[in-house]
Amino acid sequence: MPADAPVFAEPWQAEAFAMTVALHDSGLFSWSEWGDALSAEVKQPGAASDGHDYYEHWLAALENLLSAKGVAGKGDVDALAAAWERAAHATPHGKPILLENDPSPTEGRGGPTEGRGPAG
Repeated sequence: MPADAPVFAEPWQAEAFAMTVALHDSGLFSWSEWGDALSAEVKQPGAASDGHDYYEHWLAALENLLSAKGVAGKGDVDALAAAWERAAHATPHGKPILLENDPSPTEGRGGPTEGRGPAG
């Protein structure tokens, strides 16, 4: 890769990276826990041998850790992803996509998982 090439192919990859670092820095998980989670995802059957799906594995590992730590279950993540998708479809072309543009803001979203915090 050329020295001046972008590190991330898409903005969401940089955001997933930054979120992972921030969650680690907040004490939610250790780097060894992160390494184990990411390694398990990358070793899944069907992973691209050229690594083009690396950040998809990264995101899946992060989602799994959030679920394991009781921060957000798969249903929470899926509901929020659907809300962003609805917001994107409701946003005029050229305008920033904001979650508050979701025309059905309560559809399948109950907020953060209640009664559970990060495992000590």
